[in-house]
Amino acid sequence: MNIEFSEQDEAFRAEVRAFLDEHLTEEMREEARRCTTVFSDKDLALKWQLILAEKGWAVPAWPEEHGGPGWSITQKYIFNEECAKAGAPGLIPLGLRMLAPVLFKYGTQEQKDYYLPRMLSGEHYWCQGYSEPGSGSDLSSLKTTAVKDGDDYIVNGTKIWTTHAHFADHIFCLVRTNPDVKPQAGISFLLIPMDLPGIKVDPIITMAADHEVNQVFFDDVRVPQSNRLGPENEGWTVAKYLLEFERGGGAATAKLKVALDELKTLAAEEHNGQSPLIEEDYFRDAISDIEVSVNGLELIELMNLERLSRGESPGASSSVLKNTGVELDQRISTLQLEAVQYYGVPHANLISLNGYSDPWVGPEYAETVVPHYLNKRAASVYGGSKEVQKNIIAKAVLGL
Repeated sequence: MNIEFSEQDEAFRAEVRAFLDEHLTEEMREEARRCTTVFSDKDLALKWQLILAEKGWAVPAWPEEHGGPGWSITQKYIFNEECAKAGAPGLIPLGLRMLAPVLFKYGTQEQKDYYLPRMLSGEHYWCQGYSEPGSGSDLSSLKTTAVKDGDDYIVNGTKIWTTHAHFADHIFCLVRTNPDVKPQAGISFLLIPMDLPGIKVDPIITMAADHEVNQVFFDDVRVPQSNRLGPENEGWTVAKYLLEFERGGGAATAKLKVALDELKTLAAEEHNGQSPLIEEDYFRDAISDIEVSVNGLELIELMNLERLSRGESPGASSSVLKNTGVELDQRISTLQLEAVQYYGVPHANLISLNGYSDPWVGPEYAETVVPHYLNKRAASVYGGSKEVQKNIIAKAVLGL
């Protein structure tokens, strides 16, 4: 697919590339390359966020009055594409990309004035308290309670699969404030400092040996009612709005294109004993099929970004983006794993990336293949499972 840009757009692209060349060091690129989890390392992400914030480029989707650069839809697209090509670390989206749009829509002026500047500066580092044991895909069945006591809520319960909770100083949470109505109608949305008495974070180590997710426990945690975002018992509406940005507010195709180029390079290097894998019909056809799908996904993403530029929410297209992007990413990682063959050993990242004295004996491109493959298996579950997304599409798009 060819997309033509104006001279002004190409001048902006040149400006972005020059900025990346100047400020994105080789050490930062290498650290980002070696990251095997969904989110970048906290210190790296915050370091890059501060560099972008000083330039005024940290939050392309924010309104100008809150620190956004006022870019056009095309400029946002170009910026995301160039950052992906340059290997820039991703900023942590939980506050900047997910909670911020909800604050714009549902927050009081006092909440906006307090949280948004601290989010942008990196002073506040957020995590998300949605899923619970037994309440993941069926989020409306959550059991964490918030009971009024004077001007506060008393919160009890637990959240699970909480990404970066071991780093976060704040968590946005769904809690049940009315147990006597239908499940969706009795939920509220709270903003909770993580240093409040009664909060405990336990690590969960993934099968890729990463510590990225956690379980968070709330034991009689006292939270001011002023920390509620949106009306009481209408948190389900707030949560659905936020999930549209979690599932479709990014730039998936730029990263998929980079991964696809890496796969092509890898397939040109690895041999089947007689010729490069890229020359095998099976491998070549599989790569071509993925490339066509990535181009199709890019069109959906551009239409989605156009909606955002008009101040609209992504709607059901975010579910299409989420499912399709995850499927393509998993297919790419599967082909990468097939290609590296004997170097696709479990926990290779622990040997090569975590300071072991013995050097990695395989090619550099094989170092992170296995942990990436394992981590991406969970992508069709987190952020709303694939089946849930299909239900959303069926209702909102097909009218079923």
